[in-house]
Amino acid sequence: MKRTAVAVTTVALLLPLAGCGGEAGAGAGSTVTITVGYQSKTINTVTAGTLLRSLGSFEKELNALGDGTTYKVDWQDYATGAPITAQMTAGKIDIGSMGDFPLLINAARGSRLGRPTHLVSVTGYNLRGGLNTIVTPPDSKLGSLDDLRGKKVSTSIGSAADGTLVRALQRAGIDPDKGIEKLNQQPSVGASALSAGSADALSQFVAWPGLLAYQGKAKALYDGAALNLPTFHGVTAREDFAKKRPAVLEAFLKAQATATDYLHDHPVAAAEKVAKATGLPAEVVYLYNGAHGIATFGPALKPQLISALKKDVSVLKSAKLIGDVDVDAFVDDQYVKKALGSSAYAGQLAASPAPAASEVWPKGSTETRTYDSPSALLRYVSAHRASARAAYVPDATTGTRWFADRAVWVADGDALLPFVTAATARAYIAKHSGARTISYADALGRAS
Repeated sequence: MKRTAVAVTTVALLLPLAGCGGEAGAGAGSTVTITVGYQSKTINTVTAGTLLRSLGSFEKELNALGDGTTYKVDWQDYATGAPITAQMTAGKIDIGSMGDFPLLINAARGSRLGRPTHLVSVTGYNLRGGLNTIVTPPDSKLGSLDDLRGKKVSTSIGSAADGTLVRALQRAGIDPDKGIEKLNQQPSVGASALSAGSADALSQFVAWPGLLAYQGKAKALYDGAALNLPTFHGVTAREDFAKKRPAVLEAFLKAQATATDYLHDHPVAAAEKVAKATGLPAEVVYLYNGAHGIATFGPALKPQLISALKKDVSVLKSAKLIGDVDVDAFVDDQYVKKALGSSAYAGQLAASPAPAASEVWPKGSTETRTYDSPSALLRYVSAHRASARAAYVPDATTGTRWFADRAVWVADGDALLPFVTAATARAYIAKHSGARTISYADALGRAS
């Protein structure tokens, strides 16, 4: 059987797009360009973007089609989902990946413009909502959501992080439209605004909160997992493209599955690959994508994620960003079921996230060490301070993993408990007589 040849083209961010898959070529002997929109620094999409691309998984699957067509893959890298949606509805991007709120905008805009799109798989998710975080400068006096009243808060309107901000403020009894001054900014711009003092807080999605905390430029004010509402990232495809080239879409989803397996089997190597491609510190990538990271990866369209997506509609409608969205019509699992096989897909639907664990990444090692308690991790770090590249601990209340040296530590008798935010630590202390906040240095000393 004749095997197809694959050529890869790399197009710089924001350069004009050309030769997109929906319009290029047809039939044996032709050349077809498949255009993939992804977000390299939104690292919970790596199995449909950065990691998949670095492994060459999609190109290998296209080579295996054997249909006599020469395929070119045009990778388009963006900072958020909005420009991917704009290019998809213009017929210039075939497959894209983005967060749950942008996915709904993708669905709404595609439907309104007569260019429908469909959610075809999931990349990374957190069933409690821990992928989004509100942070403040490290020396900020703001200690709770209530302190945000009248303050300037940077976010990307219409993003999953904006959704977390809106919901968190509403639960705190603050009008998200009138109670704060919301700054609509790209993540990098918001991060700069936070450092410059022109924003009092920043609500963003991965990897920005973890990156800023790692760099010592921010501390967590609100852990999105406190909402206890699932948040996820997924893959969307144009309906006309999927119908015209179902085998190509299935090839992409097979490649996504390969990248997912690689991430599960080689979590440290995967983090290093993503770090190299994005410029992000590998320690930050591993915080989210590691073996016990904040994100769980799997392409299955889990019912609890789809249910959460339906609840997200009202938030975007109230912000007048979308009208009604038929989520059931937007979700289309036929391609991923065929790509994975019915049995494997059913197994992924039933799979549960790995339990939270404390973990140390020793310097120079390609493997990490896992501990059954934060105290056990602290004992190791205390004895190996110079050789611990990074140490991660799960929040005692939400399970959200955070850097051990950036966590808020509480001593409760002999127990040493980490929290992502001071507010969550205070809530625990209020219910446990004798518990008190201690420094990280004190925690290390007590553990040793």
